[in-house]
Amino acid sequence: MGSSEEMKAFTKELRNQVKILGLFLLIFWTLEIINQFLFANSDYSLNSLGIVPRSAIGVRGIFFAPFLHVDFPHLVANTFPFAILGWFVMLQNTKDFYVVSAISAIFSGVGVWLFAQPNSITMGASGVIFGYMGFLLARGYFQKNVPSIALSLTVIFLYGGMIWGIFPLTPGVSWLGHLFGFLGGIYSARFITKKSY
Repeated sequence: MGSSEEMKAFTKELRNQVKILGLFLLIFWTLEIINQFLFANSDYSLNSLGIVPRSAIGVRGIFFAPFLHVDFPHLVANTFPFAILGWFVMLQNTKDFYVVSAISAIFSGVGVWLFAQPNSITMGASGVIFGYMGFLLARGYFQKNVPSIALSLTVIFLYGGMIWGIFPLTPGVSWLGHLFGFLGGIYSARFITKKSY
């Protein structure tokens, strides 16, 4: 009886996690479709809502940028890592997803706003994705339990190559957003661990 109830609870939670990730991806894709088909090459492009460094109006981009993408290839490149790493973040506690997403977005956005090249516009979910990676790698260190360490090793195996994205190696890629998002993820792991224990 207990086993059956546990399975029902697990299935319910898994469905909830899929719904949450699906809702975020639906927002990403809906905004990009609207942007590409209604506002492409116009003064009303949603891309103008990205992060504009050291500009008062550019502060709004800290909140909007994670939901916006330059084009469909950019969005496709972010879709699968967002879904997979986002789900990994949820495995221990679904609420962790919201905390890590918010902290990573703020760290990434503020870092870009403060240090990116002037007159640039930065957008995309990659800062949050790097936050997920930082969180998942650091949680194994902070929590020091077998499931967290195993998940950290899994992330290294699947996405370890992403770590190069925090360095200025590829022109046109916001390595600052990646770096500060990654640091936000590490901070999230420390914050959640201290709050939990």
